[in-house]
Amino acid sequence: MRVFTNPWAITCIAVASFGGVGLAIAQEAPATAAGGAGAAPATELRGGEDVSLTPPQMLDRARGYIPEMEKHRAAVAEQLADAKKRKDVVKALCLDDKVKQMKLATDTAKDRVVALTSAVSQTDADRSKHEFTVIQVLRERVLTLVTEAQQCIGEETGFVGNTDVTVDIDPSIADSDSDLPEDQLVSEVPVLSSPTL
Repeated sequence: MRVFTNPWAITCIAVASFGGVGLAIAQEAPATAAGGAGAAPATELRGGEDVSLTPPQMLDRARGYIPEMEKHRAAVAEQLADAKKRKDVVKALCLDDKVKQMKLATDTAKDRVVALTSAVSQTDADRSKHEFTVIQVLRERVLTLVTEAQQCIGEETGFVGNTDVTVDIDPSIADSDSDLPEDQLVSEVPVLSSPTL
């Protein structure tokens, strides 16, 4: 198994893995003439979180996301175990896919928290914002997968109640199927001309 340590490779893999998730890009405020020490206005992310937090606050919040994401994955994994126990193959396949995607998102978020910790320790505000933004997108993906898991339909939901069949026969239709004579002619089976059969 190949392990990627390049942050750009990890980002490309994460974006490719989460096909439907758009990459949230935080817009930078122009730095002040004094070396960028001025406060940047809050930037709106896709999920409504603002990045006007300090890097240590971002790290604290990101660390709080990981247990939340794992809790959601555990809940869906419990639903998966129940579907397997009831031998509901359709629902089990759907939930298994969601659990795998949630595990990938959570593992990627854990790696990003490590990168965010490094950025915070180096007081790199731009990198901290970037890592925090990626973690938020991964958290949103997990929340979306929880919603999708709730919509996984099993075999038993395809039928609502017992099925009753009612047949109405038109009285103008004859009782017999056809007017063929009782001793029908049966033709002889043709002889095969191929010597191999």
